[in-house]
Amino acid sequence: MPLEQSDTFRRYRAPQGDGQALIDPAWAALPAVIQRNRRLVDNADCDLHGQSIASLAVRARRNLLEQAIAYTRGYRDVSVTPPELRENPALPIVLSGHQPQLYHPGVWYKNFVLGSLAKRVQGVGIHLVIDSDLCRGVSLRMPAGSLGQPRLENVAFDEPSAEVPFEERIIRDAATFRSFADRAATTIAPFVDDPCLRSLWPHVLDRSRVHSNLGLCLAQGRHALEGEWQNETLELPQSAVCQLPEFSWFVAYLLTELPRFQIAHNSALADYRQAHHLRNRAHPVPDLATKAGWLEAPLWMWTADDPRRRPLYARQKGRQIEITDRNERTFAVSLTRDGVAGGGVDQLMELAKRGIKIRTRALGTTLFARLLLSDIFLHGIGGAKYDQVTDLIARRFFGFDLPEFATVSATLRLPIDRPSSQAAEIPLSHTLRELRYHPERFLGSNGSSLGADSTAVSEIVATKRRWVALPKSPENAHERHLAISSANQALQPYVEAHRARVERKLEESDDRVRAAAILDSREYAFCLFPRRQIERLLVTLDSDFIEVTGR
Repeated sequence: MPLEQSDTFRRYRAPQGDGQALIDPAWAALPAVIQRNRRLVDNADCDLHGQSIASLAVRARRNLLEQAIAYTRGYRDVSVTPPELRENPALPIVLSGHQPQLYHPGVWYKNFVLGSLAKRVQGVGIHLVIDSDLCRGVSLRMPAGSLGQPRLENVAFDEPSAEVPFEERIIRDAATFRSFADRAATTIAPFVDDPCLRSLWPHVLDRSRVHSNLGLCLAQGRHALEGEWQNETLELPQSAVCQLPEFSWFVAYLLTELPRFQIAHNSALADYRQAHHLRNRAHPVPDLATKAGWLEAPLWMWTADDPRRRPLYARQKGRQIEITDRNERTFAVSLTRDGVAGGGVDQLMELAKRGIKIRTRALGTTLFARLLLSDIFLHGIGGAKYDQVTDLIARRFFGFDLPEFATVSATLRLPIDRPSSQAAEIPLSHTLRELRYHPERFLGSNGSSLGADSTAVSEIVATKRRWVALPKSPENAHERHLAISSANQALQPYVEAHRARVERKLEESDDRVRAAAILDSREYAFCLFPRRQIERLLVTLDSDFIEVTGR
């Protein structure tokens, strides 16, 4: 089964078979889930400082759609423009999101499910480019060497730099960026002769001639390639989502209700860790802290001039909420006389115009997206595991359940004629142990030759057997142990040839296991696969059928 039940949290597992996919809830059930989710938001008995969830959601979705259309049209044709939400407020919005990386096919599969599901429910699919996350690496890991002796190699597509959010990360080495496809294709040539990278990288380079943001070049190039498969979706960076007025309203509400939110957040994490027996308090995310009267919020703060992400802290002081990065920046946001955040929304938006960037952290991103932006959010396996914490936070903080999300993933392995990966480590390791502690069992067998020493060897074996047969007692335990050990040691030269053969076989077995681990991985980037193989995974994505258990 793709998932298991443990207490109140589900355990998701990636599909194991090559070409298998996971969609949960099942594909056939998703339209009904979308309808339930819409009713839940429409009927939510909750408001954010005088604004109902339903009315905020209508405005947020309209603004999201308009921004996503405008953004996507900047680099790709949008052949079918959805009707304006003001004309059709019931238009279903299907949402997903991921960092602007060259991710594995299981993640890319989610983008195509997004388009197919939106088409099926006559809605629109929008992929959020999560550019508030850190850009931690600028190389792609891939197999190199040969089939018999594969190794992992990192091929760089840019010069390394300090870790900053994707929103701030520019291309530093244009020559490395331009030559990446040729170098990567050469590296993986022993295994894949026509990687999809050859189709992707021209799109990426085309975007690099327009702007220098690394993540957006990768994301827009990848999205343009998806258009070649007629995958009709829109995209929008998370940084643009954080410019929406409804986002500032959401942030203002969190800040004014932060003491209560922090309790809900940390108690949900405690329950998750207990259910999964996690001792590390950094998993799945750290608790929100309290420091010298400041409460940590589920938000980041930085500026373009100083793009180091720092947690945002807040405290109420009189009729204001003060926010700070606890480094150099502190700002005050006014409250109305009723103690609500309406007056602070404009001030938060003004901070954004001044270059003060406030962005949601992981759980906050999907909390906002699921509550106000979409009728269903498509997660990968990692996001699905952690967003169950968000479900519990929302239940305790808002007093009702968030709209249900779906989990989508797939497994695809490189098309390599792999050598057998069946290992014999256990029997071979057992044989080595037997050679050490019971060498007499191998004498005269497997090519062992005693020669002129046969008489002496026989005496050693006979002496050992007498000591083994002698019952162990406190009085003879030490002497008995020394005698048996000495006999085993004395017999080692006579089984050395046998030992060498076993060690060679064990080393060969270890090599096969290491090779299999390299060649069987499901984590290689989608662009390393042949286009024809990627297409076989995607051909099931149409309005009528998606295979969810594998072929």
